[in-house]
Amino acid sequence: MLSALLIFLPLVASLMVFMIKGNAARNFALGAAVAEFVLAVFVYCQFKMGNHYQDLTMNNIWVKSLNIHFSIGIDGMSLLMVLLTTFLVPLIILSSFTTAYEKPNAFYGLILFMQMALVGVFTSNDGFLFYVFWELALIPIYFICLLWGGENRGKITFKFFVYTLLGSLFMLVGLIYLYSHTGYGSGLKSWAVQDLYNAGRSMNESQQSAVFWMIFVAFAIKMPVFPFHTWQPDTYVTSPTSGTMLLSGIMLKMGTFGLIKWLLPIVPLALTKWGGTAITLSVFGIVYASCIAIVQKDFKRLIAYSSIAHVGLISAGILSANQQGVQGALIQMMSHGVNVVGLFLIADILMRHTGTRDSDKLGGLRNMNGQFAVLFLIILLGAVALPLTNGFVGEFLLIGGVYQYDAWMAGFAGLTVILGAVYMLRSYQNIMLGEKNVNVGAFGPLATSDKVVLITICAVVIAFGVYPKPLNDLAEPAVKMLLNNMK
Repeated sequence: MLSALLIFLPLVASLMVFMIKGNAARNFALGAAVAEFVLAVFVYCQFKMGNHYQDLTMNNIWVKSLNIHFSIGIDGMSLLMVLLTTFLVPLIILSSFTTAYEKPNAFYGLILFMQMALVGVFTSNDGFLFYVFWELALIPIYFICLLWGGENRGKITFKFFVYTLLGSLFMLVGLIYLYSHTGYGSGLKSWAVQDLYNAGRSMNESQQSAVFWMIFVAFAIKMPVFPFHTWQPDTYVTSPTSGTMLLSGIMLKMGTFGLIKWLLPIVPLALTKWGGTAITLSVFGIVYASCIAIVQKDFKRLIAYSSIAHVGLISAGILSANQQGVQGALIQMMSHGVNVVGLFLIADILMRHTGTRDSDKLGGLRNMNGQFAVLFLIILLGAVALPLTNGFVGEFLLIGGVYQYDAWMAGFAGLTVILGAVYMLRSYQNIMLGEKNVNVGAFGPLATSDKVVLITICAVVIAFGVYPKPLNDLAEPAVKMLLNNMK
């Protein structure tokens, strides 16, 4: 029942927000998002107490003729993603308080609707239900980017929509093919995740290979992984800041989570044959995106390419299919989500206070606002995986997991640490240090909402860098169970 409440609370709140006018819609949306996070924390407490099945699962028939069930549940992996989603959405809403959006009831209603779909993706235990929530998550972010985005948003958002929809159709074909291979012995077809696992493992190598690529393409577009990334930089830059945060902080985790839960255990033979190819694409994307990030002047676009590099490492760790790699991926998904939301907020603050995000046109901001300089630096150090920050734990495990797969791959994957430090620290130097640029006016104090969001993110960066045990305790047993499912 609790898992169902996690889905229906933001859905009901979304419908209510659509009917509220003015700033009251914004305030109500924030309250609903905070309530959802409190509920997620309560679910975490129930999970730690061992109440996994009574309160945290639900399985009711939905479409009887096709044996489709409304089947949802919470395990360690899904709980991590639910906590990330419910933690970030209130921060994303709060960070938007400094911007006056037209039709705020529609804007915040779409954010809550998207939260509902994201939680559904992370808790689904039925293949068809997973696909439904996957598609539902695309609708609100499409309208958020289209209605409140920047220049050329129509063309850019259309490209994003077509890319992701096309990938989703490939995934649907793969899931239908798996469904058609279920039910041997009983004669009853099933969309249940365990039945899809069994169906995949009953196939020969060529059948698994077809399923692997159909489903992998959908996840690779969503993350994105090279060469399926071309929609991402323009979409991130053009989208309103809240939309970019949703895309980078949470939505791309749908792809990495899908790799872990809906691909690895289904096609072990295909993973043996094609995993190296997929890892090569992921690692190439790390170096490629990092090199492009180095030459970027627009700080928001730099973060967009940085995100491609970080996700490439996460993808490589998952596809290495060992305990260290997959566990590191789950922890890094959490860290990346928190850090990238903070970085995109910083890019928005720079734009609002100075009128530009171009690092060549900035400089000396530390002298005008030392508090902002410190908060910016802490989040940036988390993004470059400095020890004792949240980014270090996952990145260390990921490189170790890729090393277990192939030492050369790990060597190239590890370049993300060096190259990331180059473009992040250099951008900080250009923006915050040195002499004040004559074209930049007074920076001014931060808005209260910006302070709250940045301080909260900085606290998480430090807390989970110093003490990552709660994340490891959730990830480790879930990954062990997953890897056992692959045998």
